[in-house]
Amino acid sequence: MLVPLSRKKFEDLIPLVGTGAQYKYYWGKLSDVLRRVLISISAVAGALLIRAFFATGELQDVVQAVTFFLIILALVYWLWSPAIQAAVRNAGYRRYKYAGFLRGEVLDVFVTDELVGTEESVNNRGELVVTENRERRINVVVGDETGFETRIQVPLKREHQAIRIGDTAEMLALSDRPDLGRIAKVSDIFVSRVGVWVSDYPYLRRDEFEAVSRQINTIEPEDDYREPPRSKRNERRWDEEYDEPRPRKRIPKSKRRSSDWD
Repeated sequence: MLVPLSRKKFEDLIPLVGTGAQYKYYWGKLSDVLRRVLISISAVAGALLIRAFFATGELQDVVQAVTFFLIILALVYWLWSPAIQAAVRNAGYRRYKYAGFLRGEVLDVFVTDELVGTEESVNNRGELVVTENRERRINVVVGDETGFETRIQVPLKREHQAIRIGDTAEMLALSDRPDLGRIAKVSDIFVSRVGVWVSDYPYLRRDEFEAVSRQINTIEPEDDYREPPRSKRNERRWDEEYDEPRPRKRIPKSKRRSSDWD
């Protein structure tokens, strides 16, 4: 089921200013905070050097005023940087003109080990050693009655163990076409049966999205929720020009390793 949403509702679900959860995502670990603090200190030092270099001359007053504001911004860069990063990422989704509430079904769920980075070091014999950093990730394939399928891959969490094939999966679908005939992006996935979110970056305001889900269950589609013409509903497909990963073939439950969740 795909229910188009109004632009206002779309912007409510993915706000321009980052939410608390999005800010927390970009706040990162202690190493990320220390890196931002180092950037702040470096920026302040650079502004002071510019002020000292132009301490005299016709531009002295202008330079002092500009560097004063630069110093203020640099001092709190470590604090406001996560908010800017979240806003930029949200803007990447908000640039799409149309959005719809997509309710499908979990077609497959499996775990993979993904390479997330490498580290190079030198051992005692002077040989270069390359260490691969791998992360266990869950892959959830979702489709609907029209044949649309997509896959989302995120770091594996314990609560993902509750997801089963056949569960109802809900998400936001984004498109540049008013009939949503070509879906360009999808948001994080909400598995309503177990109340579990499958996501890395939390694009959606989750409380708002769950309210939309409940409202669609209880009212006829109108105003914010408008059913597309039936003739258009079977046109939706995954356009290969987008770089989203293609779904893998379904793996029979009998062949899955129980150790995937250990």
